[in-house]
Amino acid sequence: MPRVKRNRTEQRTADAGGPDFLEALARALRIIQTFNRDRRQLTLSDIAKLVDLPRASVRRTLHTLIHLGFAETDGRVFRLRPRILTLAGAYLMSNSISDILQPAVERMAAEVGEASSAAVLDGDDVIMIAHALPNRVVNVSAQIGFRLPAVSSSLGRVLLAALDDRELDLQLRRMEPKKLTSATVVDRAELRRLILKARDDGFSLVDQEAEPGFCSISVPLRRLDGRVIAALNIGTHSNRTTLGAMRKVFLPRLRALATDLQSQMI
Repeated sequence: MPRVKRNRTEQRTADAGGPDFLEALARALRIIQTFNRDRRQLTLSDIAKLVDLPRASVRRTLHTLIHLGFAETDGRVFRLRPRILTLAGAYLMSNSISDILQPAVERMAAEVGEASSAAVLDGDDVIMIAHALPNRVVNVSAQIGFRLPAVSSSLGRVLLAALDDRELDLQLRRMEPKKLTSATVVDRAELRRLILKARDDGFSLVDQEAEPGFCSISVPLRRLDGRVIAALNIGTHSNRTTLGAMRKVFLPRLRALATDLQSQMI
């Protein structure tokens, strides 16, 4: 079988991965990641274009995913199947941090009457590993795994602030900030200033940059050795509270929770 030609991104990834890098697995994961809230079902041509691979290569990968129960097709479009959740479930069930943080954010949400989350840095995004809503009527796991651009969210700025200056500058150079709302900051110099401010302040407050009408405040969560491993957050609609109230009411609660949890972060 002829070797599939790598694009530039694949070539860089393969070079960094070394001789044991498994391209077939990497491509399967890329194809899985093309599906999201806005792309719930895709044609073969759609997927091939998104991952920049030949249709034949994508077809073989999709055939494998269907055979394993991770995807399905009606002959025209492809969709992920519920079994794909076992991949995320493997992380959540094997990661004791999630077991600790989920009940913690549930208590916080109940106490303040607003959404509460915990997230970790994953490339250019933050990904939620725990999430809770007050008086929820649906399973909160629907929000676990939700991603946000790190530079545009309070969770992300707190986590980026934990990087050293060299790592931060490399991250900012690589990122491509997008204008998500009219308030979103996209200037790299200003983003760097805001991230360094979050480092100095020990928290980040973001007002409607990631989503219109939504503001959030976050603090770092540290291990016993002081290393930042996650961020804790309270988010609310901007018409329900003021930024001053978030600093005065929510920030002390988040800091107290982070302090209480630190002894369990080994």
